Amino acid sequence: MKVTVVGAGNVGATCANVLAHRDFLQEVVLLDIKEGTAEGKALDSWQQAPIDYYSTRISGVTNDYERTAGSDVVVITSGLPRKPGMSRDDLINTNANIVKSVTENISQYSPDAIIIVVSNPLDVMTYCAYLTAGKDSSKVFGMAGILDTARYRAFLAEEIGCSPKDIQAILMGGHGDTMVPLPRYTTVSGIPVTELVAPDKLEAIIQRTKVGGGEIVNLLGTSAWYAPGAAAAQMVEAILKDEKRIFPCCAWLSGQYGLKDIYLGVPVILGKNGIEKIIELQLNQNETELLKSSADHVKEVMDVLDNMKVVA
Repeated sequence: MKVTVVGAGNVGATCANVLAHRDFLQEVVLLDIKEGTAEGKALDSWQQAPIDYYSTRISGVTNDYERTAGSDVVVITSGLPRKPGMSRDDLINTNANIVKSVTENISQYSPDAIIIVVSNPLDVMTYCAYLTAGKDSSKVFGMAGILDTARYRAFLAEEIGCSPKDIQAILMGGHGDTMVPLPRYTTVSGIPVTELVAPDKLEAIIQRTKVGGGEIVNLLGTSAWYAPGAAAAQMVEAILKDEKRIFPCCAWLSGQYGLKDIYLGVPVILGKNGIEKIIELQLNQNETELLKSSADHVKEVMDVLDNMKVVA
């Protein structure tokens, strides 16, 4: 089995390194446009193999998509962060052109590959890749919900004083401050979280989750990479091992939850065919309204991309 990670920045390099440590792949190709970056990080990870005991071969290449041929899964992390003075539309236009180019090249050499998008703005970049790839939406989706849910679970574990392993949760909606954590579907070893965390503390955790990425940017001056990279790797593993894992992913909706023609975070079953099923939860009125509000926000950004006509 072969996986390509496009973008050898912090997130992409972490994803490749985590996948190598899982030790179930024959090869991970790390590709970047900057000369030497992917090669150097791949070489460093390969030299780690004798220490951490894995056999997955990691190869780094500079803009050579031919080396990615025959990939089973491709993870796209390419894109620029928003810079001072850059408008949202500027960011969308810049990164959409990058994601479009990457998707075209990947489709040429690995036409059957499942595509996982990590580039931001996540929901609209996934939409861009879907329009460009021209393949079934079950094969093109985004990583956001796993990361956001992980942050939510980590914060809850801190508050409760338990292991994050024991916390199960679902989070829906767009990747940003309109995301929809669902306390009603959050449990700790089967115990409803509402029995363990006071309402005001739970609300504070939900709000912290919504701005979880911003909290790290304020601390580091750049975006997170350990958790996002590991989240993308977890999706790859679920697909290639056909694990049928239930994860919140950015998926194309065609009527589910009363929403249509939109990429949005919802729980899905991931297996060898990509998204094998979208799970429809029985949301109450408040949850439904929050999800609709998040969808409206995402649709506005998708409309921006449509109006730019980046993808014909």
